[in-house]
Amino acid sequence: RCQLGYLKNTLRVKDPAWQTVFVTKVLENPIYTGTMVYNRIAYDETYRKIGKNPRESWRMVPDNHPAIISREDFLNVQLELTRRNSKKKVSQKKTKSALGKYCSKYALSERLVCGECGSMYRRTTWVKKGKKKVVWRCISRLEFGTKYCQHSPTISEEALHQAILQCIQKVVEDKEDILKNLLDYAAEAGILKENSTVYRDLFDTRLMNCLMPRPAQVQKEFWDRYQDDPQKATDYFYKLSQDSNYIRRYRVKKDQKWKVDSPYGEIDITINLSKPEKDPKAIAAAKNAKASSYPKCLLCPENEGYAGRVNHPARQNHRIIPITINDTPWGFQYSPYVYYNEHCIVFNSKHTPMKIERNTFIKLFDFVKLFPHYFLGSNADLPIVGGSILSHDHYQGGHYTFAMAKAPIERHFTIKGYEDVETGIVKWPLSVLRIRHKDSARLVDLATHVLEVWRGYTDEAAFVFAETDGEPHNTITPIARKVGDMFELDLTLRNNITTEEHPLGVYHPHAEYHHIKKENIGLIEVMGLAVLPARLKGEMAELKDAILTGKDLRSTKTLESHADWAEGFMKKYDKIDETNIDGIINEEIGLVFNEVLKCAGVYKCTKEGREAFERFVGYVNK
Repeated sequence: RCQLGYLKNTLRVKDPAWQTVFVTKVLENPIYTGTMVYNRIAYDETYRKIGKNPRESWRMVPDNHPAIISREDFLNVQLELTRRNSKKKVSQKKTKSALGKYCSKYALSERLVCGECGSMYRRTTWVKKGKKKVVWRCISRLEFGTKYCQHSPTISEEALHQAILQCIQKVVEDKEDILKNLLDYAAEAGILKENSTVYRDLFDTRLMNCLMPRPAQVQKEFWDRYQDDPQKATDYFYKLSQDSNYIRRYRVKKDQKWKVDSPYGEIDITINLSKPEKDPKAIAAAKNAKASSYPKCLLCPENEGYAGRVNHPARQNHRIIPITINDTPWGFQYSPYVYYNEHCIVFNSKHTPMKIERNTFIKLFDFVKLFPHYFLGSNADLPIVGGSILSHDHYQGGHYTFAMAKAPIERHFTIKGYEDVETGIVKWPLSVLRIRHKDSARLVDLATHVLEVWRGYTDEAAFVFAETDGEPHNTITPIARKVGDMFELDLTLRNNITTEEHPLGVYHPHAEYHHIKKENIGLIEVMGLAVLPARLKGEMAELKDAILTGKDLRSTKTLESHADWAEGFMKKYDKIDETNIDGIINEEIGLVFNEVLKCAGVYKCTKEGREAFERFVGYVNK
């Protein structure tokens, strides 16, 4: 207040807090735009103040000092003040002035009209037995009872918001026409800084926020439905996450998806096109943006309702369901990119690093007990074999059955002290132990034992080293699920050792497959879903054209990266033409991913690999 020049004024009132008059003075004073104003006060010949000079006689010196408010913002405020000052009373009894008190306090203020008497509706709060309920009622009915308006309905705000959302979804359907038109208008009117994907996303999220129920309302509705059936609760929350445009269905539908048969089952393949690519201006703006540590990462609970910035997505239409697992507070939400059905994320309410430990297994099963129709798994906690976010403890789950979950146990065995637990090696290209029991506590105990043994296990003959130069290499990717009345836990053995031949990792996609998949093999890939980069869409189109036209496969840098692979698979087919080339390329991509999964397996699906795997099992049994 001292900096704003109103310290004297605030000392005159009993309450030194901001007063309406002080805020009004700030809003109307051009000095904050860098403009110095002279001759504002009128004096008599004795230099005594006698009033204010008319605005036309003021003398203004622009750019006199550094501005803290842009001229554009200042002029917009003056326009809004003029608009509000011109408004008529919306109430005959309770409105003290004609300023239109309720003109913009809420998104629907002065937008709801009574169908009987034509009066505006007003937002009001009912309190009954200590419980609050927000409703909208006709102002005439509120102030005069049934004298002029006898049959106007009282409308619940939550029901109103849901009805509006449903109408928008019905009109928009798949094309998102309404939002597109609104965004196009915002771009034409200069409301958007740039007409680019980044700024359009920031603005349309802000628009959808106007229709979103409050977090507490979503949580109440979720848990009310949960009492009836956990699946009804998740169905509601998943649909809301889509209807709110948090999950952008029109983008998710752009993803290219198909399945490929393999010796290990039907593998899922997707080329991820739902993450928008930033344009050069947005990239430059993000680079020049002021550094911020709020929220600390994309998984922090502070993202709920966050307005976003050029280098951090808006989340005003995002909602989180608080849950408790292992007696600690966590959050439950859906991934905005939905790699598979009801792809959810469960994250620690605190920004704490990933760690695979005994408590990890407890948390996984606590969640599965809450939502038996979902699986839940964790990325490994080491680089190369872990996920893209290791700084925030989190898990991923959903309502989907992957190929790995369908894969059978190819060899059963028993572990000393856990003879009652069904245990075996899964027929899968990665090295997976599956343990099953009706009591999840038994699985937690056994998984902890396996993890502790694996952390310190070395087998030079199999090129498995627990550590080199003090750097640990062994960890586990666990996945929990419930099948019938049995709890099931898959323990995928991981190792992130590197060599000169394989600098990105021995158990990482090898260089000959980088033209298709170079990124880490995380939890989702481990289970049998290839999440491939968006670049492949254009590259495969170029490759398809080159094959059909007989173009030199080494004529461009892009084609050259796929040339050896293409020349290899083309020999397998008697005929390649327009009718079968898409299927052939999709099939061959799937076969490459199958090889990538083999790369990630610590113990290969060979006689020598299985013997080495059994040596480890024997070590667990000691």
